[in-house]
Amino acid sequence: MIRSKQHSARRGPVCALMALLSLTVPAAPLYAADAATGGKEDGGPTVSAARAERTAFTETILVTGSLVARTEIMVAPQIDGFRLSEILAEEGDRVKSGQVLARLADEMLKVQLAQLEASLVKAEASIAQARSRIAEAEANQKQADAAFGRAQDLVKSGSTSRSVYDEREAASRTSAAAVALSRDGLLVAQAEKTQIEAQIRESRLRLGYTEIKATEDGLISRRKARVGALVSNSSEPLFRMVAKGEIELDAEVPEIYLPRITVGLPARIDAAGLKPREGKVRLISPEIDPATRLGRVRILIGDDPALRVGSFARGTIDTAKSSGLGVPSTAVLNRDSGAMVQVVKDGRVESRRVATGMVSNGMVEILDGLRDGEIVVLRSGTLLRDGDAVRAVIAGTTTVSEAK
Repeated sequence: MIRSKQHSARRGPVCALMALLSLTVPAAPLYAADAATGGKEDGGPTVSAARAERTAFTETILVTGSLVARTEIMVAPQIDGFRLSEILAEEGDRVKSGQVLARLADEMLKVQLAQLEASLVKAEASIAQARSRIAEAEANQKQADAAFGRAQDLVKSGSTSRSVYDEREAASRTSAAAVALSRDGLLVAQAEKTQIEAQIRESRLRLGYTEIKATEDGLISRRKARVGALVSNSSEPLFRMVAKGEIELDAEVPEIYLPRITVGLPARIDAAGLKPREGKVRLISPEIDPATRLGRVRILIGDDPALRVGSFARGTIDTAKSSGLGVPSTAVLNRDSGAMVQVVKDGRVESRRVATGMVSNGMVEILDGLRDGEIVVLRSGTLLRDGDAVRAVIAGTTTVSEAK
């Protein structure tokens, strides 16, 4: 009797606990289903989904390369064998067209110029002398011709001898030859003057070349000039300049993307340590490297003091723009038969073929097969089949969509 009472006393709380559990456990799943489906019948497993919405698409091509001068100017001496005496510009300087960058020693050229100028004065004096000789010879010829004419008349009348006639004739011819010789002397003197004047122009030109000048506005990117060095046309240029300071990206592009790129397309340039810059495609190379299968494009950025020639940079070229219906790229399953998405309609999965367009920022443009606002499974190709019941939760929310 004592054991029976103790046993009954222990069974009492246990039975009460079991009765309580039998009343509360079934209520929990029933409440969860009601919360997820709005009191409807259980809608199947929950899947992440996305809504097809109007999206702006920009098709881009990523290229890489180095920053280069759009036009590089080589500043080299135009005369050889002269010593560099002065340097007036440094790397990084912005210079104007005609500005003197360096000077060469010009003492020898100045001496030569002075000698030529003295020769010119002498040539001018020779010309004056030649003209005087011509005048004298012409006067002598006139006198000799007159004497010869009188001798002709006297010979006809028999008043003079034949020998006098011959002497007068010879004198006339000699004076004519003297005139011709004097005129030739004038031509020689004038030719000498012309030659000396040409030599003076050349000497002045060479003297001008001792001032090494910038041929265009721009930025000096490199200086090789050294004071005291002998310059030569065949040696490395004294200065390298970026014409007008204009910089561009010389980039490599896989050949499959080249047909999509045209001159004038906008691009964004990212150089190391700098904010993005805007640019435009200026040039597309007509050649493809047969070893790497890469082509080249030039993207003009312009005059930007922050950019450095030779720096590595990336470029993003916008090849096309569109505004259309878009879904996340993970929602599109590409098969041999075409692209497909899994649409959630009336709580059921429906596979549907679609026509795709541009891809941008993880979104795919849907050209045909979907309507605005329709819901698709976020990760297509999972273990869902047509007709499966699902509860679609729009990505980024905790709301169960009532997909219709």
